[in-house]
Amino acid sequence: MFDMNSEAAVIRAFILSSKRDRYLEFLTNPKGRAKFIAQLAHFKHLNPNFACSIPGGQTNPASLQKLLVARGAGSKCWVISENRELDCQEMDLEAALKDTIGRQRGTFISCVPGQSAYSADEDDRFILQR
Repeated sequence: MFDMNSEAAVIRAFILSSKRDRYLEFLTNPKGRAKFIAQLAHFKHLNPNFACSIPGGQTNPASLQKLLVARGAGSKCWVISENRELDCQEMDLEAALKDTIGRQRGTFISCVPGQSAYSADEDDRFILQR
């Protein structure tokens, strides 16, 4: 279900149009991908029209999983992350959230490619929904 196309779907759906083509180009080669990943710690190019703040008290993995499942997420997801142990792989959603939340690493968790995702950086956390 998930693969490298899930990354392009996240960028097309949730990144500001002014940065979209550049980031899609970054994904076409390892050096470009490294540049994209390096920006995740303080990522400021989310389209605010599709970024929802997470209600207080619901930022723990179990609560976030419930919020994401309510928006169509299944048990699996695709991870784009500064954390090399998680980056560029399909994972169980529960495990991805547990390994991401509170780690202060920039991460996108694609739940439904181009439709639903979770975004976290060192400053903010959002549910992304189209």
